[in-house]
Amino acid sequence: MAGVTNSVFRRICKARGADVLTTEFVSAEGIMHRNERTEHYVDFQPEERPLGVQLFGAEPEQLARGARAVMDWKQPDFIDINFGCPVNKVVCKNGGSALLRDGELLAAIASAVVRAVAPVPVTAKIRIGWDAQSVNATENAKRLEEAGVKRLTVHGRTRAQGYSGEADWDVIAAVAEAVHIPVVGNGDINAAEVAVRRWTQAPVSGLMVGRAAMNSPWIFQEMKAAFRGEDAPPAPTLSDRWDLIEDHCRQELARWRKTEKGMHAMRSRLMAYSRGMPASRELRRRFGAVESLDELAAIRAWHENAGHAIEEPDEQEATPADAALG
Repeated sequence: MAGVTNSVFRRICKARGADVLTTEFVSAEGIMHRNERTEHYVDFQPEERPLGVQLFGAEPEQLARGARAVMDWKQPDFIDINFGCPVNKVVCKNGGSALLRDGELLAAIASAVVRAVAPVPVTAKIRIGWDAQSVNATENAKRLEEAGVKRLTVHGRTRAQGYSGEADWDVIAAVAEAVHIPVVGNGDINAAEVAVRRWTQAPVSGLMVGRAAMNSPWIFQEMKAAFRGEDAPPAPTLSDRWDLIEDHCRQELARWRKTEKGMHAMRSRLMAYSRGMPASRELRRRFGAVESLDELAAIRAWHENAGHAIEEPDEQEATPADAALG
């Protein structure tokens, strides 16, 4: 979710029912610089709590220093260590899911961070393994529990899968049964009914939603209603979706000094929001060139007045944002 889960998007999700939030991941080395770019990754507002700062790296003491530094700098509620990222530029530096192949180093990193920030809790996220021949999530979960990690999120794919294929919830369930700390399940939770099914299938303590929130942050309130046995809340109307799109853009532009740069940064977010909307293919084409809020308003006027007549929603077609993030 790099490039997605900044403070603006997290607050959008929080307002729609998300319980616990985590920042975009940032390298432990980057934390030490305390520059404007790093602050963009780790900055948050009080209403986002409880919130954790997510770190990655490959060297125990460096991660420990970074964790201690961010605690002194931003005082998050917990530190989260990313042992799951499959992206090449992270893996090639022995970070993210590369550490799934080295259980001793993985545990050493977790232990160092736990000691550095105590008594603040440390959490971690892993994948089920490096590839189909090395599914070792249960073993790594035990190592992390022993190292002092207080909560573990398990994404049900291997690093080799990226975001293709289906998440393996049988492995997630096995992990939850093997350790005493809370285990959060992650992978393919894209609707309330799916969330309820996964909750009943695996003895997890929570569910993590990532990519599904990119085009529908309402999923959190839909899930909560389903868990309470209540009727589903009214589905967002086209006008609701457009109100959110414009509000998201306005909030993002307030964070940028140049409107053009801010709108360019929002284009991939707009692509994600378009998924499932009428005339989505043409909508994405127009979003790909949008330069200002005025242009966005013009696209909305076109879409609400005539866009529905151009084509039907293409919910199965991947957006550029989906391709980038899996």
